[in-house]
Amino acid sequence: MKKIHFTRRIALAAAASLALVAPGFADDQKVLDSIHFLIPGGAGGGWDGTARGTGEALTKSGLVGTASYENMSGGGGGKAIGFLIENADSNHGTLMVNSTPIVIRSLTGVFPHNFRDLTLVSGTIGDYAALVVGKDSPINSMDDLLAAYDADPSSTAIGGGSVPGGMDHLVAAMVMEAAGKDALGVKYIPYDAGGKAMAALLSGEIAALSTGFSEAVDLANAGEVKIIGVTSDERVPAAPDAMTMKEQGIDTTFVNWRGFFGAPGLPAEQLAEYQDAIAKMYDTPEWEEVRARNGWVNIHNSGDDFQSFLEAQEQAIGDLMKKLGFL
Repeated sequence: MKKIHFTRRIALAAAASLALVAPGFADDQKVLDSIHFLIPGGAGGGWDGTARGTGEALTKSGLVGTASYENMSGGGGGKAIGFLIENADSNHGTLMVNSTPIVIRSLTGVFPHNFRDLTLVSGTIGDYAALVVGKDSPINSMDDLLAAYDADPSSTAIGGGSVPGGMDHLVAAMVMEAAGKDALGVKYIPYDAGGKAMAALLSGEIAALSTGFSEAVDLANAGEVKIIGVTSDERVPAAPDAMTMKEQGIDTTFVNWRGFFGAPGLPAEQLAEYQDAIAKMYDTPEWEEVRARNGWVNIHNSGDDFQSFLEAQEQAIGDLMKKLGFL
């Protein structure tokens, strides 16, 4: 079978436009009085953790006075995007968190909007992906999962917190493809973020869960799951016992960006304030505590750099989804 190493192409597309954060700011002067975060998914998911972790760092460091949060699930994230666009004039104090799915879901027509319909504020972090199993599962490694799949593919479903053809699905397909399996033959069951997917895993409805690494770490620390594979090049300090896919002979890596968007027509002065607060956040100990706790990678690309990155990712992911039959 011909292997499709599409994460390498995404990484190459990203490399030209991502800038790693460099230290250079030590002041904790307040930039903004308040920020309201709009979260397109349910509590406990990666978007939720990113928004709340960013708000925690901004407020505890003194860069922002107060932060508030609003979860708005629906339409694979489309409900929140539509709300932000349709109520643009009253949402200039709102930042919406999003990630790779805003590219994937607009390509697949899950919602009619794309990132160009919003004000691009800043890309902020990268989060690896992981496959996890329930704490009492007989599966303890990718070899075990692959053996179970070979024995009975229809009973070895992989779940995720995104729609079919979404990011969690793509990661599962990518991993299985790199392991020599038919990516399109993998049974994928979608759930609306954290809680429902976790319940399905613990009940045995799915054999494994495809999720963000930071979410996997939280679940593993709570004793609810075992991490059987991470899509990083090397082991991540936040979970040093979790093996990478590469260590297990599966030659693939993936990192999901996350960042923030404003309503269309956001005034330039307010946009600059948001970007200033986020840029200064990286050099605070409060942010480092949040980042290390979640195992995130610092990836900061603001304004035009953020747009260039998203356009490159849109092209790369679109080409690769066509090859895998998702488009």
